[in-house]
Amino acid sequence: MSRWRLLATALCAALVASPGKAAEWPTKPIRLIVPSSAGGAADLMGRTFATALTPALGQQFVIDNRAGAGGMIATEAVARAEPDGYALMVSGLPYHILGPAMNPNVTFDPIRDFSHVAYFGGSPLVLVVHPSLGVTTFAQLSALAAASKTGLDYVSPGLGTVGHLVAEYLGARAKIDLRHVPYRGGAAAVIDLVAGHTKVGCLTWSTALQHVRAGTLVAVAISTAERLPDAPDLPTFAELGFPDVVLTAWFSLSGPAGLQESVVSRLNHLVNEAMAQPDVRKSLERDAVLSQPMTPAGLTTFFRDETDKWAPVARSLAAGK
Repeated sequence: MSRWRLLATALCAALVASPGKAAEWPTKPIRLIVPSSAGGAADLMGRTFATALTPALGQQFVIDNRAGAGGMIATEAVARAEPDGYALMVSGLPYHILGPAMNPNVTFDPIRDFSHVAYFGGSPLVLVVHPSLGVTTFAQLSALAAASKTGLDYVSPGLGTVGHLVAEYLGARAKIDLRHVPYRGGAAAVIDLVAGHTKVGCLTWSTALQHVRAGTLVAVAISTAERLPDAPDLPTFAELGFPDVVLTAWFSLSGPAGLQESVVSRLNHLVNEAMAQPDVRKSLERDAVLSQPMTPAGLTTFFRDETDKWAPVARSLAAGK
């Protein structure tokens, strides 16, 4: 056999044996990194879609909760991971836009260092209080804060989260003295809030919902454009004079830059398909999650648009302006 034929044969064999072939993906469980503790909005969203995608991919998703530093530790780890399709993350507004804008020490680029794959959806933010505080409206909360010499402590899922952004924005605009008590995720924050250790919180509706329904927390205002059909007595921030506070804590699926196009396309297709599944729809509707299919290119554009909108606000708040 000629040297060239031997070389061609060896090359073909190497290609066939290559573990990076998209046609073979996935051949083992996929790690889904969640930059917050279990039970929070990002965790719930990730688990909902991971459960829906598992049968179609024939491999389990291993949920890896990595709370800390407002999600920056986990996000940086994914940015540095191998782009082989086995290390993905629940990305979104807190971790790729607000966190980097408020933390000058991040070492990753939220767009360039990631492959943004599919949009999950977003849960609105709700301002809640412990019943022992004795207030049921935003006006009453404002008056209580104004009368306090020390201000009011409030909990959020962490530094640079959407709850942190909204509460600081409200405090600055309404001249309410609110002092931030960050936690390592919404689940931990709501536990202490329900226990009464702190009396005020700004959390996702999906995290606070069951406690509001149980009466262990009182909802004061929500960040939806219109009142929720399931909570018609809960006013929106826009109604209360804050038209800019119409947003959701939205989450998505991303991986490190350089993911194979076929892997990205397949995951995007499966996530968009999952939105129509009854169990997924029920979960999203229960938590008032707004969701819609997006292409990878559309999602990347959405990231850029949201960065233009919210990053300046986050930087301003971080600077104390």
